[in-house]
Amino acid sequence: MTKPTTRELQIIQSGPMTLVQDRGRSGYQQLGVSVSGAVDVDALDIGNRLVGNDMNAAGLEVMLGGLVVRFSESTMFALTGADTSATLDSVPVTANVSYVAHSDAELQMGIANNGMRAYLAVAGGVGTPSILGSRSTHLTSAIGGSKGGKVIEGDVLPLGDASSKSISGKVFEAESRDTSAKGLNIRILLGPQDNEFSLVGIETLLDSTYSVTDQSNRQGLRLDGPVIESKSGRYDIISDAVVNGSIQVPGDGKPIILLADRQTTGGYAKIATVATVDLSKLGQVTPGTNISFVSISIEEAQVLLADRQRIIIESELPRVVAPTNVTVDGIDVAVGVAQNGDSMMAELDGNIYPISVYEYPPV
Repeated sequence: MTKPTTRELQIIQSGPMTLVQDRGRSGYQQLGVSVSGAVDVDALDIGNRLVGNDMNAAGLEVMLGGLVVRFSESTMFALTGADTSATLDSVPVTANVSYVAHSDAELQMGIANNGMRAYLAVAGGVGTPSILGSRSTHLTSAIGGSKGGKVIEGDVLPLGDASSKSISGKVFEAESRDTSAKGLNIRILLGPQDNEFSLVGIETLLDSTYSVTDQSNRQGLRLDGPVIESKSGRYDIISDAVVNGSIQVPGDGKPIILLADRQTTGGYAKIATVATVDLSKLGQVTPGTNISFVSISIEEAQVLLADRQRIIIESELPRVVAPTNVTVDGIDVAVGVAQNGDSMMAELDGNIYPISVYEYPPV
């Protein structure tokens, strides 16, 4: 009898904060349950496409890098989001490419150097228990993910079954976001409570530059900058629903942009809402990043989002390596080598592996 194999991720080192996240826990906000989910959902979506997953599959959101994992079995994976100078068994790997890790291989991520969060997508997705239709971790309520908390050293995360769409060596070439930018123009839609603010207050929001403070987290980005004037001098309202990207203005007159782990209701007036197309950018900003706001219409926001979704969902995923068929000792083998960014990779019978190349001059 043979022992059945179990596809797992073994956590060797967890980094500052690694969370199991998917696209979020929707449909329960009326019960006070936060949506949560990936802060940079675009990066997670791209990773899931590269490894052939359903778009609702869960991956790992790695804040600031530092994650080290071991693959129990041969597994396809892709890294997206912030660059962490990752290696597989000390061999460099590139973001936005799907690779195969052999059994017992170790993936090591360094410190993120041009963004806040990297994402690890694996074929089949992370298979932790689904709670209220999602595997996403919400730390405040201690649900989802790894026993309701962040991933820690020694955790063993089960993986789902890879689909027939899982083909390594694909690359997402359409990604052009600069996660290292120190200044961002964020598109917004004024409202729903912009009438609570004076014309001067609205002009202040649109004409000023705000800086992300170190008091920011997955719940929201707290901004520092000019005070936004309200009509009455008060900023509180009867609590009502908030959404991802709601821009609240509390009593100090300085805006807070709510993100994935936001509460479901809030008692501060919301001067504007970030256009969905720009929400993922906010998942990568670091303290000190400057943000300015540009007002657009609902129609413009819808067109921008549709265009972005077409890029993520429908763009071609070309193969990185063009293999050559050769015969070795009477056996037909497909092999090929290519370079992507600073890393080299090789294809062997349909599987893409990162490789190191050494040149030896002739004697």
